[in-house]
Amino acid sequence: MIKIAVDAMGGDYAPAEIVKGVEEARDRYPELTFLLFGIEDQVVPLIQNQERINFVATTEVIAMGDEPVKAMRDKQDSSMVRAAQAVKDGEADALFSAGNTGALLSSAIFIVGRIKGVDRPALATAIPAVDAKNGHNQFIFMDLGANAESKPAHLYQYGILGSFYASHMLGYDNPTVRLLNNGAEEDKGDEVHKEAHQLMKQSSDFNFLGNVEARELLEGTADVVVADGFSGNAALKSMEGTALVILGQLKKAIMNGGLRGKLGALMLKPALKKLKGQLDFNNQGGAVVLGVNAPVVKTHGSAKATAVANTMGQIKMMVEQNLVPDTAAFIAENKDKLKVKKSAN
Repeated sequence: MIKIAVDAMGGDYAPAEIVKGVEEARDRYPELTFLLFGIEDQVVPLIQNQERINFVATTEVIAMGDEPVKAMRDKQDSSMVRAAQAVKDGEADALFSAGNTGALLSSAIFIVGRIKGVDRPALATAIPAVDAKNGHNQFIFMDLGANAESKPAHLYQYGILGSFYASHMLGYDNPTVRLLNNGAEEDKGDEVHKEAHQLMKQSSDFNFLGNVEARELLEGTADVVVADGFSGNAALKSMEGTALVILGQLKKAIMNGGLRGKLGALMLKPALKKLKGQLDFNNQGGAVVLGVNAPVVKTHGSAKATAVANTMGQIKMMVEQNLVPDTAAFIAENKDKLKVKKSAN
């Protein structure tokens, strides 16, 4: 059985949607059991069926607005910190939260711990690709905010980690890698991105295809897109916001189109449902903290029960495919590749 430690108090709709999602996942995946951490009088009444769910009472909550590192250190009896500690102590195989991203990253790095050889763990997620020429319907995007600032060597390391994740979890053979920049030419961007480009270009450790602009991301021009945390987070939120606006405006246009519009929508319902599925990032699961000693997964703060359950399925796959042990072994075997010298360019 796979045991997942769950921060039941994290997220905009916690604990109700978190508990509901856990029960949905429990019913969907018989291989999963859960350690549910939270405030007793808020969580326990929500549990409909305690089968394969063990509740652990805590007294504190890390709020979305809390300063991440301070909250992790000061709120030792919070649902998030206790869940992270359970993973460190071997009481659970993985950690899940929809709460404060910075606090979860801090808990992942300082409590669960970094894999030896990884300088900067990164936040990565699978993004849907529309009509990708390589036939792959999603790509790995990282870093999404674990590190606001990155050195060229860190971006280079993300290329290696991202390639390993894409091949290990998505089954991509020799995955392609691009660097998010403000232009396709290799002399574009600031000094960090120029040097990172040269490091990646000169490397034989992954299949680097050059820079990519934000407008091309969803076209699936690469299997892995590497970014500094600030740019990656901004790009991700821009894509999510654009997708929501498009779907909202499409629905508004249909509703304002009278009977003809509604009849047309009825005829197009299968195609519209497919489009909605492609643009709904919740269908892809959560964001993974790559480079730590256990699966740590963060789903969107506004995630509802279905997104929570989908993310539990993602965690199940990560554990079953030995992602973390295999990543640690890969890094140990390739430690020289992860240490790069400054580009001569």
